[in-house]
Amino acid sequence: MALNVVIMAAGKGTRMKSARPKVLHRLAGRALLDHVLDTAHGLSGTNGPTPAEGAAPVHVVVVTGFGASQVQACVGARGQCVRQEPQLGTGHAVQQAVPALDALAPVTLVLNGDVPLVRTETARALVQACAGERLALLTVELDDPGGYGRFLRDAQGRVLGIVEHKDASPEQRGIHEVYTGILAAPTAALARWVAALRDDNAQREFYLTDIVAMAVAQGVPVVAAQPASQTEVLGVNSPVQLAELERLYQREQAHALMEAGVRLADPARLDLRGTLACGADVEIDVNCIFEGAVSLGDGVRIGANCYIRQAHIEAGAVIHPFTHIDGEAAGVKVGEGALVGPYARLRPGAELGPEVHIGNFVEVKNSTLARGAKANHLAYLGDATVGERVNYGAGSITANYDGAHKHRTVIEADAHIGSNCVLVAPVTVGAGATIGGGSTIAKDAPAGQLTVARARQATLPGWKRPRKDKAGG
Repeated sequence: MALNVVIMAAGKGTRMKSARPKVLHRLAGRALLDHVLDTAHGLSGTNGPTPAEGAAPVHVVVVTGFGASQVQACVGARGQCVRQEPQLGTGHAVQQAVPALDALAPVTLVLNGDVPLVRTETARALVQACAGERLALLTVELDDPGGYGRFLRDAQGRVLGIVEHKDASPEQRGIHEVYTGILAAPTAALARWVAALRDDNAQREFYLTDIVAMAVAQGVPVVAAQPASQTEVLGVNSPVQLAELERLYQREQAHALMEAGVRLADPARLDLRGTLACGADVEIDVNCIFEGAVSLGDGVRIGANCYIRQAHIEAGAVIHPFTHIDGEAAGVKVGEGALVGPYARLRPGAELGPEVHIGNFVEVKNSTLARGAKANHLAYLGDATVGERVNYGAGSITANYDGAHKHRTVIEADAHIGSNCVLVAPVTVGAGATIGGGSTIAKDAPAGQLTVARARQATLPGWKRPRKDKAGG
């Protein structure tokens, strides 16, 4: 059967002090809302709008308000957006979502766009607890429950309702079991309950939490479930909370990596903003950032202060400190036993073969370097095909752009490119050729020969450097 998921994403987030909608602020390099959408679609076994084979389809409804067009752009094809205008509370938000729900879906799960780290497993357990027959609430015990709705029970532990913090009595504020804002309810009952909500409270808002008392009054069982970790249900209301949640998230990622055998020099100085797959005996120094999909083979060593995005680095490679690798859509591949950096830059389409050396202040873009090729100092390789054992000199560049089009440079195996050379593409340097230092090569250089293209050195006798006229200053 299908499942409805409502994601609350209408709030401005006044305490964020930002023109950006709160749910679009970033955690681990992605919008808060992106994390919640992943959780929602994970319930169908997919991270997109199409369910995996054999899984129940998920119908996602995102309630927008402040910055609605920006939020809708973030949602894209991953959900249907409805507008809450004005914002009159959580119950009012669900009222706007009800007409868009799949009436045949027995359960509706309500998530919050500013609570980004709820695990799919936790959400699935809540849906199963509901089973289309019960109101299931996600609760947690907090040492400091300030700001959260308190969970009210009778002497036998049965649920009576939820009171919002602003409406709670001093005695009720002493309760530490709080409602996280996440629930699963029978779809038809939820529609009835939110239609009956009233705004007779301190905020003059329609509270979704009031449906708990309605369920109790109608004899609908109310059950509670708890997450595996408090981190799952922490929300973001300020830059301070966002930063604190970022560190909690990163600490969990670091601990998971170390449990898998990765050696981190300092787990507090790692930022993972995507996925990182590691082989055995991987070592990562401090202040490294990983984005997108990154994989590190056995024995890879990453030096301090590296940025690596969308890259596959094979076994035994060493990425020296301060290296910048950004594969974007095309990706970057670093071959087995390669050495990169320090202060190197690999751009999209860079493919380094085994035992390639890329040294300090060398940039490689959309180029392949075969086994054992070396560019050790101050060089640029763009749109190039470099053969095995090529030595590419300091200060040399491929001039690959003519102002309108990119052209390719081919350097065949065992060629030697001297320092400060310009290879004007399209051009081919034959196997075993040598290009004399300081040459500008605009025509193909034959294999096995020395090619030099530079002005003849001359000395002018009697020449004197110009001097300022002292009288004229």
